[in-house]
Amino acid sequence: MGKSQSETSPSQLIDERIAALDDWRGEMLSKLRTLIKQADPEVVEEWKWKNPVWSHGGIICTGESYKNKVKLTFAQGAALDDPAGLFNSSLNGNTRRAIDFHEGEELDEKALKALICEAVTLNTSD
Repeated sequence: MGKSQSETSPSQLIDERIAALDDWRGEMLSKLRTLIKQADPEVVEEWKWKNPVWSHGGIICTGESYKNKVKLTFAQGAALDDPAGLFNSSLNGNTRRAIDFHEGEELDEKALKALICEAVTLNTSD
C-alpha cells in the first residue's frame, strides 16, 4: 500500500502529477514549476482541489492539466499588470486570470517570472 495523502507532502504529490503526465503536459508543468521557484525562491508548494498550488502570502497560482493544455490560474490575476499579454483564459472574471499553455507553444519565461513576482508583491503588500 502507498502512503495516504496525509503522509505525502504537497511537493511529492506535484512530483507524482508531473510523472503521471507522461507527455508534453508533464514536461510543461515541470518547466512552469521550475520557473515559479526561480521567480520566488520562498514559494510554498501546496496541494488543493487535487491540483498543485503555489503560494507566498496567499495563493499565487494553481496548475491544472487538461487533455490539450496546461493551465496556470492566478488567484488575483485581474489585479496584475500583464504587459506581455500572457493571460489568455478566464478573462471575464473579476478576480482570477489564467494562462493556457498548448503543445509546442513558446514560453515567455521572462514575462512569466515577472508576473509571478508581481503576484507575490500583491499578496505580501498591506
